[in-house]
Amino acid sequence: QVQLAETGGGLVQTGGSLRLLCAASGRTLTRYAMGWFRQTPGKEREFVAVSADFTDYATSVKGRFTISRDNAKNTVSLQMNSLKPEDTAVYYCAAGIPNPTYYQNYVKWETYDSWGQGTQVTVSS
Repeated sequence: QVQLAETGGGLVQTGGSLRLLCAASGRTLTRYAMGWFRQTPGKEREFVAVSADFTDYATSVKGRFTISRDNAKNTVSLQMNSLKPEDTAVYYCAAGIPNPTYYQNYVKWETYDSWGQGTQVTVSS
């Protein structure tokens, strides 16, 4: 199983930018579909973005966030621009196996097998 660790969270003002980085160890990321999710207290983990043999974004972040992966460094990043207070959450990266079931369920957190510990993003108004 791959181990994941997120960095790059912090406090930023509305309209600012942050770049989250997910570093993998134990396995190469090339065999995995990689997702970013976020969670606020009392709510279920929410899909943000995915990088597999396609990319996709939640409607709420489309045009503001960009997911990318560097296979040479075994990392996946999430560039977040034009941040809003509603983007405040703990952000998690996740790895999943891109089998047929995955493609039908990639926005669901239950589809992913490995998770990082999360990094807090706070956007002040």
